[in-house]
Amino acid sequence: MQVALGGTFDPVHDGHRALFERAFELGDVTVGLTSDTLAPKTRNEERYVKPYDERERALRSELERFADEYDREFEIHELVEPTGVATEPRFDYLIVSPETVKGGERVNQLRQEEGLDTLEIVVVDHVPAEDGDRISSTRIVRGEIDEHGNLTPEASPRPAKREQ
Repeated sequence: MQVALGGTFDPVHDGHRALFERAFELGDVTVGLTSDTLAPKTRNEERYVKPYDERERALRSELERFADEYDREFEIHELVEPTGVATEPRFDYLIVSPETVKGGERVNQLRQEEGLDTLEIVVVDHVPAEDGDRISSTRIVRGEIDEHGNLTPEASPRPAKREQ
């Protein structure tokens, strides 16, 4: 089976790792990594995004671990448009997060227009951080949490001072 997923992956975190794990469980994986031009357009808010080459190196390192564990192959392709590689005929599955389901439905609409079979859309739930909110790259960049969802010392609630 051939599995597609895409994103900016800056920085890679446990929520991304959940996507990768599910993808590798299903088959060989192709990851679309947003180009330097597309990446800022996919952010809900403006923030610095590392250059493609840096993101690609970090992503490759993560994917190699999963590929070894699941004995699967993977490829990374530069995404220059949001629907990316998933419109190619070779794929069976598309891995998405809850907020990207509509994008997955758009991919299937485009595939139907091209006379291709639709993909099975597999939704992977968010991974909660220590505070119960979801892990996200934006929260990591803001310094609220680390890549595993642990609250950073600056964001952790301080114990109340005891009165003497």
